[in-house]
Amino acid sequence: MPTVLTINAGSSSVRFAVFEAGQPPRRLLQGKIERIGSDDASLTVEHGVDSAPTQIKAEMKAHGTAIDFLLDWLESQPLFKTLDGVGHRVVHGMLHTAPERVTPEMLNELKSIIPFDPEHMPREIELIEALQRRHSQLPQVVCFDTAFHRSMPRVATQLPIPRRYATKGVQRYGFHGLSYTFLMSELVRLGDPAAARGRVILAHLGSGASLAAVRDGRCIDTSMGFTPTAGLVMGTRSGDLDPGLMSYLALTDALDTMQFQTMVNHQSGMLGISESSADVRDLLARESTDPRAAEALALFCYQAKKWIGSFAAVLGGVDTLVFAGGIGENSAPVRKRICDGLTFLGIEIDENANGRHAERISTDSESVAVRVIRTDEESVIAELSIPLLGFESI
Repeated sequence: MPTVLTINAGSSSVRFAVFEAGQPPRRLLQGKIERIGSDDASLTVEHGVDSAPTQIKAEMKAHGTAIDFLLDWLESQPLFKTLDGVGHRVVHGMLHTAPERVTPEMLNELKSIIPFDPEHMPREIELIEALQRRHSQLPQVVCFDTAFHRSMPRVATQLPIPRRYATKGVQRYGFHGLSYTFLMSELVRLGDPAAARGRVILAHLGSGASLAAVRDGRCIDTSMGFTPTAGLVMGTRSGDLDPGLMSYLALTDALDTMQFQTMVNHQSGMLGISESSADVRDLLARESTDPRAAEALALFCYQAKKWIGSFAAVLGGVDTLVFAGGIGENSAPVRKRICDGLTFLGIEIDENANGRHAERISTDSESVAVRVIRTDEESVIAELSIPLLGFESI
């Protein structure tokens, strides 16, 4: 059976997996490199569903070093020799609505849109080019995080700035689309009627966090906008800010464009408020003794609650609310705090089910279905890539 390597590169991590074609594709191997750039960077690998993870410590001070380390390790695995292609998550796809094969023209296009997302695009392009150099015979496919949101109406994509910028592609795009694609397919598998005919709010809450409003299976709005820095406050990203802040800091602190970019992407969010950690687990452990940690958590939950309320208004109500991502899947206290006070929307949490991370954590069948779904972007990359590599997902 054909096999495909999937690669999901983030700003400080790289997730990967190998799938065999099937319905659904069967995962043969998975792993991740985490904390790239820190002293405790590591590669964690799982061979098969039931295998215990293996962790390998390594020095990976830069993304390029991490790529070389990952490819060296993959090439040492017998499974690598069976690969028929590679599928990549690419954060920004502009107006693309579907995955595409990597060609010289596509690679040039990706390079041309680096200014739209300088935090992610260079790293993703670096991975594609590294594979091309080392394994030119392997076809590659790019799967765009923005494609899920291409169904949004014009009123949800327009930015209120001079119209001439829209002709240059300056608009709201939305991200986390591969995660949202998986969550919607899971709702269908679970038999949730709202997936096809209903009002769904998807909350992908991790170090990067966003929400999406979906009506009758089509995205109609999302919290991230022109870049993944927008929307909800995140681990190290600020989320939405008053645009006057940039000129104020330029005048008072002599902050230039790149310094501002670094601040809002790497020094802000829950890390900036707590002054200690961007990790919700750390903040929960410290909140009783550290008011800064408590404030960071309070702001995250408060803003997530506001986005749910605003999307309920856009949708005209809500039938299903889904929590996913590292925080959404694993932090019962955060889910509870977000949902507290939303009973007027029909959202009510069963504390026992929530504490067990049950698949459905809402109180009864009459209330809004509140679900916890473990997202799986890699399986979506595999499903989207296999047909473009010339194989069927049989």
